[in-house]
Amino acid sequence: MGFDDALNKAKDVAGENSEQVEQGIDGASDQIKESTPDQVDGGVDQAGDAARDHLGLGGDENK
Repeated sequence: MGFDDALNKAKDVAGENSEQVEQGIDGASDQIKESTPDQVDGGVDQAGDAARDHLGLGGDENK
């Protein structure tokens, strides 16, 4: 299985379980924000949005 195959499979799973994936991304982001200085919060939010985009869930519009 190549990278593209793995990414497509991850997108399929994320699409079928979008609510759980959203909760996982949000939970991970919250834990990172609690453990790091406030000045990195914007970068953490951007990373969460990028993860949503790569999984086909969209960015800010799904929050």
